[in-house]
Amino acid sequence: MRTTRSILPLLVAATLAACTGDRAKTAFNGEAALGYVKTQLAFGPRVPNSAAAQRTGDWIVAQMRTRADTVIEQRFDHVTVKGDTLHLRNILARIHPQAAQRVLYLTHWDTRPVSDQAHDPAQRKLPMPGANDGASGVALFLGIADALKKTPATVGVDLLFVDGEDYGDFGTMKDVLLGSTYFAAHQPSSAYRPLYAVLWDMIGDKDLDIYQEPNSMQRAPEVVSLVWNTAQQLGYSKYFIPSPSNVGVTDDHIPLLDAGIHTIDVIDFDYPAHHTPDDTIDKLSARSLQIVGDVATALLTSK
Repeated sequence: MRTTRSILPLLVAATLAACTGDRAKTAFNGEAALGYVKTQLAFGPRVPNSAAAQRTGDWIVAQMRTRADTVIEQRFDHVTVKGDTLHLRNILARIHPQAAQRVLYLTHWDTRPVSDQAHDPAQRKLPMPGANDGASGVALFLGIADALKKTPATVGVDLLFVDGEDYGDFGTMKDVLLGSTYFAAHQPSSAYRPLYAVLWDMIGDKDLDIYQEPNSMQRAPEVVSLVWNTAQQLGYSKYFIPSPSNVGVTDDHIPLLDAGIHTIDVIDFDYPAHHTPDDTIDKLSARSLQIVGDVATALLTSK
């Protein structure tokens, strides 16, 4: 994703003390979610066209077929600015597919083919592991689906795993946001109108602090309020901080917003390992996954 300076003023928050007393507030299991991160990392970097991407995509499909009512694969090709053809697939897992009132969650499952923000220039051509930037969102969704088996959702739920988010150049916006752009143009039906959508990205950082993303605040403020109010009700305001971040993020929510779906980006962008070889599982915690998982699950199960 790409960041831009926000027109909103930066509100400086006080340093947040680590909390050791947080307990699960829903049926979501943060430890299990961390295990799903480990499984993805064992496949290797999930770069489009790689064997690791093929194995990971197959694994996501197999996992969701045991948890969702319907699993749809959107397979498509994309020709890059260099003339390479990427074979991509979005995976849409639907729970209660006949429900008229639906909520859409999305996350990307691919990883960037280069570590362009590595401090060491020799490492910048390496693929990044993508523990937080990729695997954490997938793990969150599997954990949500697990939780909904125990506490059923009060709405229809669509869990969308998009491919090709992180492949290309965010400076020129070439060869990026590929899966979300494809989905925005190829929705499940012409009548598809989710109540709202939430993009969950980079949500496993052990030093969790999620500010309100400015594009989301400007274009879907009611969804921002819903998510942050839910976090507050769960006692998680120290992690879901009710203040704007100092950067606007160009991420997978933008194509959906442009398609008329009220979508926000829940992202902890203060992550030093972003787009580096250091985006490894030791930077994540089950506690952070639990916090975000509780909020995401509560949104779907509250009456």
